Amino acid sequence: MLLRFLKRIGYSFSIVTIWALMSLDATYLQAQSAVEPESIEACDGSACDGLGYAPLTCPSWLDGDQSKIRAGLTENGITFTNNVTNFYYGNTRGGLEREFRFGGHGDYLTNIDINKLGGPQGQFLQIRAEHRYGESLAGATGAFLPPNVAADLPVTESNNVYVTNFLFTQALSESFALYAGKLDTLDGDVNAFAHGRGIRQFSNAAFVVNPIGLRTIAYSTLGTGFVFLKDREPIYNFLVLNARDTTKTDGLSELFADGAVISQELRVPTNLLGLPGHQLFGAIWSSRNYASLDQSPLAVLPSVPIARSSGSWALTYNFDQYLFVDPSDSKRGWGLFGRAGIADPDTNPIQNFLSLGVGGNSRIRGRENDTYGIGWYYSGTSKTLAPFLASLGNLGNGQGGELFYNMAVRKRLSVTADSQVLMPARNNINTSLVCGLRANLAF
Repeated sequence: MLLRFLKRIGYSFSIVTIWALMSLDATYLQAQSAVEPESIEACDGSACDGLGYAPLTCPSWLDGDQSKIRAGLTENGITFTNNVTNFYYGNTRGGLEREFRFGGHGDYLTNIDINKLGGPQGQFLQIRAEHRYGESLAGATGAFLPPNVAADLPVTESNNVYVTNFLFTQALSESFALYAGKLDTLDGDVNAFAHGRGIRQFSNAAFVVNPIGLRTIAYSTLGTGFVFLKDREPIYNFLVLNARDTTKTDGLSELFADGAVISQELRVPTNLLGLPGHQLFGAIWSSRNYASLDQSPLAVLPSVPIARSSGSWALTYNFDQYLFVDPSDSKRGWGLFGRAGIADPDTNPIQNFLSLGVGGNSRIRGRENDTYGIGWYYSGTSKTLAPFLASLGNLGNGQGGELFYNMAVRKRLSVTADSQVLMPARNNINTSLVCGLRANLAF
């Protein structure tokens, strides 16, 4: 019943989006802006459904108001961060197929503070369930990296709901914590302007996470590690992972069947010219015995045999640097971002990678909660593996760019206009021009 309910949310989101946009009139917004936040009451819990979500008929629901039931759960340590994203993206020229496709992604995240439920102090449980529906644009452009990667997650060929995160954390102090369980790895490689899981900032996989790690790190698998924090922000993260992707299973019977992966990230806060930023350095090593290019939702590659190679490695770099911070709100601003990486050419089809761009909050008066981004990436193809990909044609290096503007229609609803120019690594495919709309509803 729960799985059918979650899928129904995704399929009905188009109707919800249309309804919300029709309800967005200037008179209502003007009236809401004059109301103090403290005067807005939570919707009556008796009018909510069994999961405690305020119905859309509550006037302030789209502006972030909660039901009394859900507010009570939050006070007792149970919080929900759910959203459904719809994509209507099309390849308008070049590429392999010129058509528009509709697809979507549901992300249902629950965080539990065990201490607030009467358990030991410093214990937390995070549970994430995901599913996709419709079609993505992956494969239509001819590029290795999907233009709307969230539409392919968590499993490219399946519409089923999968638990991709079941992670237990024990904080031993405010600056150190241990964790173990099943986890999805998309939350790694954090960047202030180019991350967002493909549903809040950029859509192309090249700007969501560094694709250098796609051969060594599985999307969802079992793992354990520890993290050092400063001001509640991760500084150093050490992680040991199962080398096999186990999105579809609990992973226990497959634990370390294909070897192990060790990943480390050092993310150093900076204060250049008095403005915040970060410098991230990552290193990945895998003991897996590689004999083929397995299909991954983060890249469009054929599952073809390659020369057997034991072990793989990758080095990554990532930076974000604010150039402006709003004096009235330190969480708003804009700045530069970039990623770079090199990987083992014997096992990774992407041997080197570079991306650069600008992103942040809009500078348009009255639209300060809107966000934008423009970025370019270069993806160097491994010359060692190129002969094994001969079925794809003559291979060179790929590159592309993306421009998006994300309009905060309401606190829970955003609509994004997106365009991309993609030059595939496959030399027999013309440059692709992608245009699309993305709508995200948080609940």
